[in-house]
Amino acid sequence: MKKFAFIFTIALGLLTTSCDDYMDINHNPNSPAEENMTTNILFPGAEMNLCSSYGDFYRITGGYFAQYYSQAFGTSNYLDYSKFTMSATRSSTDYTQLNQRALKNLKTAAELAEANEEWGTFLAAKTLRAFIYQILVDAYGEVPYTEALDPSNATPKYDQGADIYAGVLAELDEALSKASENDQVATNFLLPGKTAGEWIKLANAVKLKMLTRESGVADVNSQIAALVSQNNFPEGDVAWEGCWSNESGALSPFFAEEFSTAWGSTQINCIGNVAIIGTMNQTSYVDGRLAAFFEPNSDGNYTGGISGSNFSTSSKYKSSYWCRPVASYDMPVYFITKAEVEFFIAEYYAKAGNAAQAKAHYEAAINASFETAGVPGAAEAIKQFPYDQANYKKCIGISKWIALAGVNTFEGWCEARRLDFPAFGSVQGSQMYNEQTDDSYKPELYVPGTFYTPIKVEDKLGANKILERWPYPESSSARNSNCPDFPGYATPVFWGK
Repeated sequence: MKKFAFIFTIALGLLTTSCDDYMDINHNPNSPAEENMTTNILFPGAEMNLCSSYGDFYRITGGYFAQYYSQAFGTSNYLDYSKFTMSATRSSTDYTQLNQRALKNLKTAAELAEANEEWGTFLAAKTLRAFIYQILVDAYGEVPYTEALDPSNATPKYDQGADIYAGVLAELDEALSKASENDQVATNFLLPGKTAGEWIKLANAVKLKMLTRESGVADVNSQIAALVSQNNFPEGDVAWEGCWSNESGALSPFFAEEFSTAWGSTQINCIGNVAIIGTMNQTSYVDGRLAAFFEPNSDGNYTGGISGSNFSTSSKYKSSYWCRPVASYDMPVYFITKAEVEFFIAEYYAKAGNAAQAKAHYEAAINASFETAGVPGAAEAIKQFPYDQANYKKCIGISKWIALAGVNTFEGWCEARRLDFPAFGSVQGSQMYNEQTDDSYKPELYVPGTFYTPIKVEDKLGANKILERWPYPESSSARNSNCPDFPGYATPVFWGK
């Protein structure tokens, strides 16, 4: 895997418009001394370390684990992901980046903000901190939290995911209680120039997501009800956008990793998966978002590869035969979308038995997804996947999975694990393509709106199972005697049990 590399610099006294100028101030010899640190210096570096990991590594892995992506012909960079496998080594770099850079800078920024009573910045720092811990728990299940980020403790204990969720939600509530709408917020790229009022909405959206995630295993209905009743969420999508440029070191992360030739590479890895392509491109229905999410192949058709194979013996199925994800140097890295919020609200009403409100928000979510994609066709999608109160998990699960395909693939993987939809169908990857004979690519066997077992799936996971969690990262486990034993790929994180 080629890990895209930004060149990180910071010019003191100058606020530039490029996101990546703030990507790493922790180890930069030109960074200011600790006593000269300010929230305006710390905050952008922290958020860009989050953005670079979330918009690249977590997008790629989520894409494979949610069967949005499969591996292109002739390469094997992510073939392990395509087989529903994650090693302890693969995630170590990004785990370290989130912990030793993003979380560390956010901790310092929050402490400075609290000391100076900068409550808008305090809330913003706590919002990103909660978001990062949500990502880590959703990926690993358990990570250091209460004893984390203490330089004197080389072996922090691993906290249970439920305890971490509870802890960061309490931190968010404390920050929300201190911030007022007109409070100023430190320099940042996520909501540039906005006061704390917009960060309050964003914090509420993070709370809604986390509370909904744990709602199947904890009694948090009253907290969700209060958020829904308050209805103070972002009016649109929240993303890192408008800060990328078409030059080496300033590209949007996923594009820099998989599409840029700045480092002389022309290798193609990620291609569309037959699952998402087959669901969006049916015989009697073509989803309007398809062209916004995936490029057609060289013949102008939409074809999806099979998980667990890179078609390595093929003379026909070259890279040009497949569809690639749509990507550009300035593509947004989405923090949370309006569609996601509406889907969560729809689920709240569905559980409450209010079918009318659930239907209204479900359809609002699909409409918002089409607005994000910038294409028409929401009415046709709603007709194809109508709301069904008796099967709300299925219709919300499948429609949310589709909506997240071109936007936020890591969240798509999380929601598929939680809602258990898409479910696994009867066909398996080996039935749609035979690696030995290379003459049996049969995408017509795929049943729209389902998952399938990859070819050569990880044998410790088994057939008809989605990857539930990652092994603890080697960068932590190799040095920490308190690291627990890995419970296995098929063991859900706390909210999936």
